[in-house]
Amino acid sequence: MINIPKFLRSFQFAARGIVDLFRFENNAKIHLLAAILVIGAGFWLHLSTTEWVLIITQIGLVMATESVNTALEKLADRVTTQHDPLIGAAKDLSSGAVLIVAVVALLVGLLIFAPKLLALISL
Repeated sequence: MINIPKFLRSFQFAARGIVDLFRFENNAKIHLLAAILVIGAGFWLHLSTTEWVLIITQIGLVMATESVNTALEKLADRVTTQHDPLIGAAKDLSSGAVLIVAVVALLVGLLIFAPKLLALISL
């Protein structure tokens, strides 16, 4: 049986983590601004349902990856603030994952938005 108060409390902890991500992490703020601009452009350009699914999925992937990267960095900094090559490699790999996801999101965005914007320019 699920303990409902404990179950709901887990959402409270998750929400606090999301708020802290956007409150304290500069890269997350940049990703959030980009997401807001992309969503605005999506409404302006009347994206199809399929295009919205792709855009929302990419936004979610970027945000989730940024969150995991931040969590790993905070945990690593808690272990030691001194230079450690393995911790440095872990941090680099984690931030590299964010970069990969962000580049893929950019490419998906270009594939969706570029033809629509070019059609507007051609009018």
